[in-house]
Amino acid sequence: MGFIFAIIVGGIAGIIADRLMDANNPLILNVILGVVGAAIFNLVLGVVFGLWGGNILFKLLAGVAGASALIWAYRKYGGSR
Repeated sequence: MGFIFAIIVGGIAGIIADRLMDANNPLILNVILGVVGAAIFNLVLGVVFGLWGGNILFKLLAGVAGASALIWAYRKYGGSR
């Protein structure tokens, strides 16, 4: 159940990050960037700062921040040139 929850929260985070950064990416890319961004950013916050958040708001905010960073990297280094 935790894996499905992570996909849902990551997907929502990806959609929010897409809207904040005005990226207009396809929905599946938003979900992928949200899930991967949330996983990476939660790991970084846990390892570097010792913040292993357990509530949904913490995971959603971390997901939005991580997805925004990945959207920025996707724009800068990947995507259509």
